[in-house]
Amino acid sequence: MGVSHLSFVVCFLIMTGRTHDLAAFTALNIAFVSIPVPAMSPATLVVAIGANMIGGLLPDIDEAAADIWDKIRWGHVIGKLIKPLIGGHRMISHSILGMVIIGYLLKLFLNSVQSVVLIDMDIIWWSTMIGYFSHLVTDSITTEGVPWLFPVPIRFGFPPFKFSRIKTGGFREKYVVFPGLLFINCYLVYAYYPVYASFLKNYLA
Repeated sequence: MGVSHLSFVVCFLIMTGRTHDLAAFTALNIAFVSIPVPAMSPATLVVAIGANMIGGLLPDIDEAAADIWDKIRWGHVIGKLIKPLIGGHRMISHSILGMVIIGYLLKLFLNSVQSVVLIDMDIIWWSTMIGYFSHLVTDSITTEGVPWLFPVPIRFGFPPFKFSRIKTGGFREKYVVFPGLLFINCYLVYAYYPVYASFLKNYLA
């Protein structure tokens, strides 16, 4: 997997036009250039990118029509059953508490399959949770805001004034936020190209 494969991932995100997927990948990209990344197998690298995008959709398990349920057989039925158990859309799954619970359960699951799946589960966990966190940040700039401190019944957003935030699926998300995320990724690849090249050359070690 080389730089051309990284370009393929970005092109895929452009074609699907899904802001949360791209936000998750952008957050992973920022983490990649900000902290030391250990060498990993091709399988771990591929699964990590996939897990990151799933993490970017995970908070929406509280919505039966969410994209994440499209990826599971009978997913929308499961979503309808789960929704009332977690209080509706943008409740506990869109909070720090929800992120901690999901992170803990994910850790237990990954540890249970560590012996039968030959990939680095620590990297998979971090990739997923980076995607999860990016979802909460992205939703925080929408008019609805996010209940970061659930069960405290207050939704937080940025900027603090609701009128200055974007509407989910609206003009500014499609033509300002999405292109802005693309620009950030392009800039990171340009500015840190030696980091990417060195990693992609040596990650099989």
